[in-house]
Amino acid sequence: MNRYKYSRILMIGLLGVLVAAPGFAQKPYRVGTTAANFLEVGIGGSASAMGDAYVAVANDITSIYWNPAGLGFMKKSEAAFSHQPWIADIGMEFAAVGLVLPTIGTVAFGLTYMGFGDMPVTSMDYTEGTGEQFTASDFAFSVAYSRRLATWFSFGAAGKMISSKIWHCSGSAMAVDLGVLINSSFFSPTGNKDDGMKIGMSISNYGSRLQYDGMDLLQPIDVEASQIGISRNEGNYKDAKGKFELGKWELPLIFRIGVSVNPIVSRHHRLTLAADALHPNNNQESVNLGAQYTFSMTGLGDFYVRGGYKALFMKESQYGPTFGAGLVMRMPGVSIKLDYAYRSLGILGNPGCYSFGVMF
Repeated sequence: MNRYKYSRILMIGLLGVLVAAPGFAQKPYRVGTTAANFLEVGIGGSASAMGDAYVAVANDITSIYWNPAGLGFMKKSEAAFSHQPWIADIGMEFAAVGLVLPTIGTVAFGLTYMGFGDMPVTSMDYTEGTGEQFTASDFAFSVAYSRRLATWFSFGAAGKMISSKIWHCSGSAMAVDLGVLINSSFFSPTGNKDDGMKIGMSISNYGSRLQYDGMDLLQPIDVEASQIGISRNEGNYKDAKGKFELGKWELPLIFRIGVSVNPIVSRHHRLTLAADALHPNNNQESVNLGAQYTFSMTGLGDFYVRGGYKALFMKESQYGPTFGAGLVMRMPGVSIKLDYAYRSLGILGNPGCYSFGVMF
């Protein structure tokens, strides 16, 4: 049996896993049982436009989020910034830089921030507000390293510090991301591994639990003396100092496996198709699909048109189709990247994503 027959069997098997994954969904789905869920929001205009089907496509600085192994396939150092207005006037920002070090690998640093804006403080007595304002925010700082152990195989890892704050309370956790990316000549129209099928896998947010603590949890307690075995004439136990102790919450652990192929490859045209299967610890399994068409302009750069669909097979999902476009302009010594993504979230709106990057 030649390698092409093996490739067909492998491809059919992987597609079977992607399609059958939702059938293995655990019940109940544990929705709402994790903290720091901003870590589930996709990063970057290119990935978001492809329906988040990016674990086997990642080869730029946004790989620090999708699959750290993709950093090993970066050809140039890159710095990028992404802004995406989220639902309910929430804002999310991402900034990262990756340095390609010959004979060493790629080292990257990334920062993700989500701000919830100012909100009025209310109480049972002041339902319209007390006149005070409070805010909430989340951020994650990542340090990643990736290296190609062979021309066709890359491994990557990222450590991250996660922090969440709500008014005077905050919590923190540590986590790691692990990933592998394989390039093969299977289904390659040119016979080149760079044009063939890619297989990617990643585990995101494997780490400690997050527990909130702070002065907002302090609460005076009116303790009945008889409840603690003390006579009433031995003191006044009204307004004793007390404090709520909150539980520890898991992080949103996500396992991704995906494939991508390039059915069309020529001097000026390339079509990439991708599919990811997701297994999270706080929801049921789902599948993301994406496509990217690339038109290369000799001496000028590349133009991209992208589309996808997020969270197929997920019950009661508000996710839907995604679209976007991008441009890479090549100049002497540097290249400029611009990307835009449109995402459908049903009744939650249609948030966009704007990305800007520099390769040097």
